[in-house]
Amino acid sequence: MSLMAALCVNMVTVNMLLSVFFLSGVSAQCGSITPAALFITAPKEMEALSGSCLLIPCNFRAKDGTQFDSSREIYGVWIKNDPRFSNKDNVIFNSSQSVNSYKMQMTGNLREQNCTTLFSDLDKSKTKKYFFRIESEHFRATAFDDPLQITVRDSPWSPRINISGEAKEKKSVTISCSAFTSCPHSPPQLTWNLQQNCHSQIEENTDGTFTSKIQQSITLSDSHDGFNISCSATYPVDEGKPGKTKETQQTLSVTYAPKETSASISPSGLVSAGSWVNLTCSSRANPPISSFSWFLKTKDGSMKVAEGQFYTVNMTNMTESYYCEATNILGHNRSSWIHLKNEAASDQDAATNQRRTQKKQTMSTQWLKFKHHEPQGEK
Repeated sequence: MSLMAALCVNMVTVNMLLSVFFLSGVSAQCGSITPAALFITAPKEMEALSGSCLLIPCNFRAKDGTQFDSSREIYGVWIKNDPRFSNKDNVIFNSSQSVNSYKMQMTGNLREQNCTTLFSDLDKSKTKKYFFRIESEHFRATAFDDPLQITVRDSPWSPRINISGEAKEKKSVTISCSAFTSCPHSPPQLTWNLQQNCHSQIEENTDGTFTSKIQQSITLSDSHDGFNISCSATYPVDEGKPGKTKETQQTLSVTYAPKETSASISPSGLVSAGSWVNLTCSSRANPPISSFSWFLKTKDGSMKVAEGQFYTVNMTNMTESYYCEATNILGHNRSSWIHLKNEAASDQDAATNQRRTQKKQTMSTQWLKFKHHEPQGEK
């Protein structure tokens, strides 16, 4: 290769390197590779209800080593879609009041690096990505590494029902109903079919968002088992329009020992000697009954004779008495005695009653005769 050719190749190489260097500088000035000078702490994604408002929790800080003078006049700016401040069509709010195409209000104190913002008059067209920017005399930067995605929805959020504590009879539990509150300035109204005078409370979550909640403590009994709790959240929207309501239901499950245990006979009434009689034990409990037991009355006391909900008896004796017992993991409960008689026992009882009646009649007749022949006193 000649000297002239070599020089030409070197010149081309230098020009290419210079081109890359200067283009990289231009890109850096455009913000594509320059490290961000501003950062915000805020949720990455937030949801809002159409016709309502949204409180955006926000704090900012400048990059380490960057000079930021909080004593100077500071303005907060919100930009939609594209973080470039040069695109004025995307600048929707400036706390200097120079731009306010979206209804926003800077509620945080910018001097304390609090950029919390109230965003009102929301509709689905406001579903976009947003960037925050600081404008002051010696510091201007956009937090282009921390975009906020806002999604505006037409339907409200379903409230949540929570039961805290052991749901067991005679135990106390706290039942709460809570609803996401996108805008604490206009919170949802919570109503339920428990105590009606519960006052709603607004609680701040760890991420700076808010929740509305009502709660009540109750002592449980078996009557609460299967009770259906319903809670509604009604969100206020644009003035003059009805609120948007969503309801949640949850069935309360309370555990308790067996109750209302009873024993029944089939066929009922008198039965023939030597015939079979079916006994059935019934009870209610939660968790369900794990076992049934049958007991026979003897001269020495009660004797366990069978297991199971059903028991078949051969009526060889004239009279027999039984009771049943229902058991689950929480306890047991027994029925009243039931008395079985066959026809022979019934005939014997009838004869016994007849003899008793005749004896009473005889004694009554004798007493009347004695009264009639009793000596009369002198007149």
